[in-house]
This record gives sequence, C-alpha cells and structure tokens, in this order.
Amino acid sequence: MASSDSRLDLEDIGGVTVARFLDRKILDEANIEAVGRELFALVDVDGRKEIILDFDLVEYLSSAALGKLITMHKKVAAAKGRLVLCNIHKDILEVFQLTRLDQVLTLCKTLDDALERF
Repeated sequence: MASSDSRLDLEDIGGVTVARFLDRKILDEANIEAVGRELFALVDVDGRKEIILDFDLVEYLSSAALGKLITMHKKVAAAKGRLVLCNIHKDILEVFQLTRLDQVLTLCKTLDDALERF
C-alpha cells in the first residue's frame, strides 16, 4: 500500500482509515513536511474523515511534528470527522502529557481500542 517515498502505510478497516507511520524517527524538517503533506491529503484530497494514526514504529517525534498533528486534528474536526492516535511509546506519550496534547487529541493504547471509538 505504501509507495516507495511514502511515510505512511494506509489500511481501511471497516470504513476507518488506519495510517501507520513507517519511520522510527520523525525529526528532520523534510521528513516532517512529507508526513504532513500525506496526512493532510487524507482529508483534503481523499475526503477521509474517520482516521487512526498508528505510532507503533515511532520512537522519536520532534516538536515540529506535534504541530502537524494539531493541524491534522483541526482539519479532521473541520470535516466533521474523528482522529484517534494509538500505540504511542511511553517517551512520546510523556511529551503529549507535558504539552497537554493528551487533553486535545484522542489517545488510545492499542489499535483495537482506537477502532472501538468509531
């Protein structure tokens, strides 16, 4: 499903788009921009509204990447959809808690938990 330059692997599960990040580290600006473009296209181009972001492989995430997640959250909300994040590693989860993003974004432990939100 993922093209060679894609940063996401997409799967459709019962009408919900599951986007799995393929990079362990989402740190450099070019990578973050690429991820942002792919994420935003899910809503802006494909018209998807029910989206799960699966962070299972992600070990490091920069603060700039957090900005993309906030923008994605706003895009999905504007489209009257729902965005859920799952499989977030402990260190990244701590950043979400410190920045209070855990109160803005819907976070789930597992993909199954996330799917139950739809």
